[in-house]
Amino acid sequence: MNEWQDDGIILSVRGHGETGGVVSILTRDHGRAMGYVYGATSTKMRGVLEPGNLVSIDWKAKSNDQLGTFTLELEKSTAANVMDDPVKLTAMQSACAMADKTLPEREKHAGVYEGTKALMASFATDIWAPTYVYWEIGLLRELGFGLDLSKCAATGAVDNLIYVSPKSGCAVSEAAGEVYKEKLLSLPSFLRGQGEFKESDILKGLKLTGHFLLHRVFSQSNSNLPEPRLRLEEKFRA
Repeated sequence: MNEWQDDGIILSVRGHGETGGVVSILTRDHGRAMGYVYGATSTKMRGVLEPGNLVSIDWKAKSNDQLGTFTLELEKSTAANVMDDPVKLTAMQSACAMADKTLPEREKHAGVYEGTKALMASFATDIWAPTYVYWEIGLLRELGFGLDLSKCAATGAVDNLIYVSPKSGCAVSEAAGEVYKEKLLSLPSFLRGQGEFKESDILKGLKLTGHFLLHRVFSQSNSNLPEPRLRLEEKFRA
């Protein structure tokens, strides 16, 4: 019998059989792991299996290459804390869907786990929206597609960085990008550590990260961004 214990964040649940479900969890030490949960449709387990919830995990299987079974205990209900805020709820669903769709199974990504845990905690604060954009930047970096927002790609300048090249993912200064500005992505000021963020800045940040997630990650599987992620951007656009 193979088994391990860990902590994790519920990402998704897919019904299987009459009462069971296959659950995807982002774990601290075992990456994105999947397992079968008996009684997943019961009233008690539905509350535990809400995406975004923090759980303690016992996983068991006869061999390592099997799906195995999860025994879960709820540690913290993040989902319950955002149910009354449609935008926060969409952001939480988006983060879970993004991690579920992009992270390879059983490949440890401790940085993404800690970042996702911090994002879930941020929903109780006023800075959850910029935290979400930073989370997507971190996810891109973890997947091997890091952005360089530290200096201008054309001149090396570190001041007046207001654009990002859609091809290289590098920052571009106002002066260097003036001629090409229609083809460049906007770099919101909060990602440069300047000023307070506005909803329009969050939208710029989502468009920025969304561009690279779509063209560098999801395009490889000929798919679009997850539906909750599309809805999140639309909410800030509205």
